[in-house]
Amino acid sequence: MFFDGVSTLVQPLHQLWRLLPPSSRRYGLARLGAFLAPSITSNPYTDSTVIIAGEVSRASGLGEGARVMHQALEKHHISSQLLDISPYSFSFSQYREAYQLLSEYLYAPLILHINAPQIPYALLSLPRRFLKHRKIIGYWAWELEVLPKDWEVGFQFVHEIWVPSQFVANAIKPWANKKQKIVRVVPHPIADRIAHTVQNIDRALLGLPENKIIILVSFNLSSSFVRKNPLGAILAFLKACEHDRSVCLVLKITYSEYYREDMAKIMSAIQGHDNIIVNTSLLSAAENQALFHHADIVLSLHRSEGFGLVPAEAMLCGKPVVSTDWSATAEFIDDTCGIPVNYNLIPVQDSREVYQLSNAYWAEPDYDIAAQAINKLVFNSYYRFALGDVACKRAREQFDSQSLIKGLSAIGVVMNKG
Repeated sequence: MFFDGVSTLVQPLHQLWRLLPPSSRRYGLARLGAFLAPSITSNPYTDSTVIIAGEVSRASGLGEGARVMHQALEKHHISSQLLDISPYSFSFSQYREAYQLLSEYLYAPLILHINAPQIPYALLSLPRRFLKHRKIIGYWAWELEVLPKDWEVGFQFVHEIWVPSQFVANAIKPWANKKQKIVRVVPHPIADRIAHTVQNIDRALLGLPENKIIILVSFNLSSSFVRKNPLGAILAFLKACEHDRSVCLVLKITYSEYYREDMAKIMSAIQGHDNIIVNTSLLSAAENQALFHHADIVLSLHRSEGFGLVPAEAMLCGKPVVSTDWSATAEFIDDTCGIPVNYNLIPVQDSREVYQLSNAYWAEPDYDIAAQAINKLVFNSYYRFALGDVACKRAREQFDSQSLIKGLSAIGVVMNKG
């Protein structure tokens, strides 16, 4: 009887909650977390070990960022630990792991690859007693020039904010200045991530055709269908190579099973085009690197990126990238190492309402220029290989670990060899 009564009370509250706009629900959830989460300690001591935390078992940009940071620190023999946490779901096994790690390393700074609205919930998923007197860094990424209201709650729970690009820094700094928080640009050190042996993973194992030029479009549907703009990439490809059977477009899509409407739009757009392949399997790290290895061109006609892991990874693998010339990718792709695509800024229209802000804009790339770029790379192999070589050199220089090491030094981490 008691549970029946509770259910009778909760159900209408849940229905009322669902009537609120998504932005209001997100803000309310963030404020609730901020009310419950533990506060930070001023000027805590730091030692020589770093704990990198986030959804490290998840195939996402922030999850990959945490994994790459850990790998880079290991390469430089800087003592670090990797901690898997889920801000919105409690796990006993994750809690036990966190308890053991945080109790062993009482003064290790905690670098949370968790965005601002989820920071309070990330802290609530950890043992509170071991968060006291600990330096906490928020590693955040955002894809617009303005922040949504629910991001405001995260600033009070971090000592510093690290971001992967100047584009993200510019979006965060107005609020960070008001909250008296330092913002550091620390690009993902992908040049120092684990390089897997991919020679034994051939095209056939990845479902790729032999003896064709492969144009790769790789994206995560949970990162926003409209922002990643796969329909734009398909349009540009068809403008360039619709009837050319020597060229193949490969759409590598992650988490497709959760976004059936988006997948239906993609499948409708490619219907009747047998030179377009869709791959929705979850690849291992080695297989993913092999995919880039076998690609000839990487296409990223995004509307906005906070960093652009796919274009950056492609460059590191020596592949020419055709990319929208706006947001974070414009910081490392120019016409000497890739092909930037002109654009027009348009008001954000996002059916999921994650990016739906009244004063927000993002890019609409020029698909004719993108098609011309594809043709130039397809029909000029010398240009394609030369651009890829320069891209690789640029990525190795720009995405090393120097910014990360400087950031750690600035927060007081002693660089002992571990």
